[in-house]
Amino acid sequence: MEGTLVHALGLFGESRLPTPDHVIRTKPTALYVESADYACRIDHLRKVPAAIRFLSLEPLLGPLPRLNLKKIDWVIVGGESGPNHRKPDPEWIRDLRDQCVRAGVPFFFKQWGGLISKSGGRMLDGRTWDEMPEEPAAVRCMP
Repeated sequence: MEGTLVHALGLFGESRLPTPDHVIRTKPTALYVESADYACRIDHLRKVPAAIRFLSLEPLLGPLPRLNLKKIDWVIVGGESGPNHRKPDPEWIRDLRDQCVRAGVPFFFKQWGGLISKSGGRMLDGRTWDEMPEEPAAVRCMP
């Protein structure tokens, strides 16, 4: 998806950035959630009239059991990188993958994390997970 727009959602359910409605409706919109402490943000994302709504669950710092994926079109998961990185539990990532598979939501595993982002690789249970949502016609037609 070329030209992905990450729309900043405030904790009060409104954008702090002035973004024209036609841009929001025709571009993918992401929300970052690191742990269950911030999962309530997802309800705000569902209200945004975006072409594609996706979750960026990175750096994943805790489990996200029973994630409500209603009106979510894509999930990206990744571990933390940097000198003080915290390793994600592989079961957290497997659980998210399994939730996405059950809900029919494309799952993209970005990285395990480590000292540098590529340290741990991208393999999860013997394969890479590179699923992406289909681009809506409104996105393909934009200049």
